[in-house]
Formats: sequence, C-alpha cells, structure tokens
Amino acid sequence: MGFAWLAGLMLLMQPSATADSFIIEIDGQPVAVAQKADYHFPLLGKPFVDDEKLDGFLAWVASRVNRQPINARIDDSGRIIAEENGRQLDVERLKHDFLQYYYGTGGMLVQNPYRTLLPKVDRKLLAQVRQKQIGWYVTYFNARNRNRSHNISLAAQAINNWVLLPGEVFSFNKVVGQRTAQKGYRPAPVIVRGELSEGIGGGICQVSSTLFNAVDRAGMHILKRYSHSREVPYVPPGRDATVSWYGPDFVFQNLYPYPVLIRAYARYGQVMVSVHSFQELEYEPRHVPGASTKLPQETNANEQKVTESGDS
Repeated sequence: MGFAWLAGLMLLMQPSATADSFIIEIDGQPVAVAQKADYHFPLLGKPFVDDEKLDGFLAWVASRVNRQPINARIDDSGRIIAEENGRQLDVERLKHDFLQYYYGTGGMLVQNPYRTLLPKVDRKLLAQVRQKQIGWYVTYFNARNRNRSHNISLAAQAINNWVLLPGEVFSFNKVVGQRTAQKGYRPAPVIVRGELSEGIGGGICQVSSTLFNAVDRAGMHILKRYSHSREVPYVPPGRDATVSWYGPDFVFQNLYPYPVLIRAYARYGQVMVSVHSFQELEYEPRHVPGASTKLPQETNANEQKVTESGDS
C-alpha cells in the first residue's frame, strides 16, 4: 500500500522534460523524467548524488518497466494463444547512465534500459507437446455446492496449460499457491483430522486427486502423495491426494525425455485432467481405476448438513 501510494505521488510529481533532463524511454514512449537538482545531496557546497533518492527513483522506474513473461497457452476452443516476452529493468546500467548525466553537462536520453525475459513455453513447443495424450482422469462433483465448485474451478485453472520440461518437478502447492480469500477462494467443507469442518479453499483436494490419477495413468514418477484421514467420495479408496498449504503436498517429476503438458478444467460437475507430450514419446501407461459417476453427496449453499467433502 505504501509503495503504491509513493509511486502514484512520484508520477504526479514528474517534472516536465527540458534540454537538461534525464529522460527514460521504453519502446519509444517516455516513462520517467528526472532533473539534477532533485537529487542533490549538499556536501561542502559541491554537487553530490543523494543515493537514497536515486535508489527510490530507480525502484519507481522498475515498477513501471518490469513485467513477467507470459507463456503460450491453449484456450477453451483449442486455439494456441501466443507467448509474450517480459522485461526487467537493468538497474546497474540505468544507475551508471544517471551518474554520467549527473556529473556531466546537458541532458541524456536513455532508451530501453531493460533485459528481455523469454517465456518458458512458446507456440512452437506448445504445438508439439499437445500432440499425444498419455493420461487422463475425470471425477465428478455436485455443481449445486457453489463455493466448493468455485474453488475447484480456480485450482483447475491454476494447473491448466502447465508444461513440465524433462527432469522438472511439479509441486501442487507451489503451482496453485496459497488458497486465500484474497485470491478468490471461498469457505467450503474440508477434512481436518478426520472430521468435517469449514475452511477457505474446500474442494481443492478433488483437483489434486484428479491430477494424481491422470499423471499416474501416464506413468509419471510420483515423489510425494498422501491420503486423507478418511475416504473421500470422488475417487476409489486409496486413490486420493490430499494437499494443504501448511501440510501435505502432491509432487511428481517428469522423467521422460520430452516435455509434458497438463490440461485441466472444471465445469458442469466434472473435473477433467489430461496429460500430453510429443508424438515420439514412448511410455508405459499404468492401470488406474476410474472414478464413480455417482454424484457425491455434498452440501450446497442452501443445505444445512454436510455429508461428505474433500480436504482443502
């Protein structure tokens, strides 16, 4: 909150550019202007840079320049959406340029003082890694339970379009992140020490369990997987994968010589996870029992009694 307020104040206080200004342009557009007089540190009457002010200016510029790369992805219609490069301000270069300007004469124009950040997944890789389905799994939930359905959908979106390169490890907790109200997760039934209770993010374990069965069927290397303290209704006994932010995680590794793509969605009372790779991949699928199509007995927003649920 404090930095956002400071950034807004600095934007309002930006001086007008003159012939003696220090001007920063990004892709042809000016993003910042500085004047020498604003960064003086009085010392025996000689010009000296105020490092604290300069560092604050550089941090503010970074907040306007930096952006994370965006991977290519597959939309709901199956169309590949192109990747986008990111960028990171070259703070050392910009500081060096500013000091040259400060102790020199006249103004200075600095153009594109950033490093390009390439995305992990581009269109070419995504087109190849989607070619061959090597695993899949479907589980079912009561769509009338709106909070739980909402949480399931958020978690499925978080793992959708995830690409694991050869040797990479997938951690459900790291990929999905902490389940908080600030991220949109809602209270729903969870299992805590064998008992049902209400908690933010209830229903998440149905996504992790569906993912476990899909990657297990695809022959992936499972590193960590824990079961609930009681049976859950959406997968056969012993086929669940409980997760909790401060507790169990579901972790697996891609030991194949090709990248692997995870596709996931949750809609119409179904969680679907599929695993894909290059057409050239040779693998040994595992036998995994399917989930029951019988709708689990879950509470919805208008019901008072909880009969069954997954963990958060």
